[in-house]
Amino acid sequence: MRFKKLGLIAAALATTVALSLTGCAAGTDGGNNNIISINGSEPQNPLIATNTNEVGGGLIIDNIYAGLVYYDADGTPVNDMAESITSTDNITWNIKIKSGWKFTNGEEVTADSFVNAWKYGALYSNAQLNSYFFDAIEGFSYEEDTELTGLTVVSPTEFTVKLTSAQSDFPLRLGYTAFFPQPQAFFDDPAAFGENPIGNGPYKLAAEGAWQHNVDINLVKNDDYKGGRVAKNGGLKIVFYATLDAAYADLLADNLDVMAGIPDAALKTYKDDLGDRAVDQAAAIFQSFTIPSRLEHWSGEEGALRRAAISQAINRQEIIDVIFNGTRKPARDFTSPVIAGWSDALEGSDVLDYNPENAKALWAQANEIAPWTGTFELAYNADGGHQGWVDAVINSIKNTLDIDASGKAIALFSDFRTEITEDTITAPFRTGWQADYPALANFIAPLYQTGAGANDGDYSSAEVDALIEKGNTAKTLDEANKAYQDAQVILLKDLPAIPMWYGVSNGGYSTLVSSVEFGWNSVPVLHNVIKK
Repeated sequence: MRFKKLGLIAAALATTVALSLTGCAAGTDGGNNNIISINGSEPQNPLIATNTNEVGGGLIIDNIYAGLVYYDADGTPVNDMAESITSTDNITWNIKIKSGWKFTNGEEVTADSFVNAWKYGALYSNAQLNSYFFDAIEGFSYEEDTELTGLTVVSPTEFTVKLTSAQSDFPLRLGYTAFFPQPQAFFDDPAAFGENPIGNGPYKLAAEGAWQHNVDINLVKNDDYKGGRVAKNGGLKIVFYATLDAAYADLLADNLDVMAGIPDAALKTYKDDLGDRAVDQAAAIFQSFTIPSRLEHWSGEEGALRRAAISQAINRQEIIDVIFNGTRKPARDFTSPVIAGWSDALEGSDVLDYNPENAKALWAQANEIAPWTGTFELAYNADGGHQGWVDAVINSIKNTLDIDASGKAIALFSDFRTEITEDTITAPFRTGWQADYPALANFIAPLYQTGAGANDGDYSSAEVDALIEKGNTAKTLDEANKAYQDAQVILLKDLPAIPMWYGVSNGGYSTLVSSVEFGWNSVPVLHNVIKK
């Protein structure tokens, strides 16, 4: 789903308030006994599909909208609103949608609902974070307002998409947030709509004021939804906890039904605590930290030497063993082992090995170019359960390179992301990726293509861009994956982000619910959860 990316659990709510609120949510009074509560995070932005690329907002939007396709638990795309998606040349795609679907305000969902939403999302002046998802469509521009001439409405239930080149995996992308339809109310007043969005998915906002900022958001079942994700419960209460520890305390007390993520302190005990209600499975999650080249000491030859030194100064396996109780796997690339095409033998991947002697030598070479000054800081959001591993990484760097180093906590995930997207953050910062769709391309293009919406370090490489384009236009998946692997060989030299480890789905659920399943991307499949 997005960058989303990995801001699991963000909120400004005090822990005691969160506990009292969720205690009410899980009760059986007032008809709420069929509402499923889950931990979440305050969205960075208003709830607009083309401008949401982080976990908190994505969890909500994905449950209140239906797109052309959705991904089932193992990542297989399934037609949702799409009747068919076909092409004879992988350039011009014919899309037919099912008739009779409506938004929750009663407006019919038509081909125009998709085409107009995509055009809005792609328009340069609208500055949507997910605009780059439309860059393969004819007429797209990163530099000025242009019309997406590749979109043509054929009838209320049919439209065509003409791409600038053959894209064999184009249909696979269409389950992502950016490609959702929008009703006319969105275009009338996008700002107001973002506070009270109107979707066409399995859930809808409970009522005006259902979203209490930094507290929670309440969704109810949409009885008019006609797709394959019909809710088996009455709705969702997504609670924005201040800490994972507070959420876990509620889970153990049966005041929280489903929990994505486990606090570091409980990783050694949560399987004993929860028994067969504990979740531990591989997921398409990648953890890293990004060092913008605009920061002093981090550009040019000096920056390249220091990035390699920092990477080799980190004892990833020891940190995983101590902090995560062995529940992660050291990264060997920039993607995920659960995605087809992953490789642990890319040229240059030894830069991810713990090598303190070489790290010191590289740091010394950088000092010959320009002596190091200041403190190495690693910024993170304090409300996401990251302090433990950040402190461990800092200690590994400090002890290896004999420099001053420290973590830099930013209280709220939303503020943390705002500093990153506005380029005002003054230190290297925690990043990560939870896949939007199950393909290597999704781990590479959104984060490292020039100008991409989740390219937080403003990295730019003509070679990487060319290889991404080669992969995008490949005729077969194997050819595409080879291009993305070649792009990663360059990334391993440039290290725009320092790969750390692959994530897993650690979570659990209460004694009050059943049919809980976590998907390929670590997100619980909430529409199937049943309250006992």
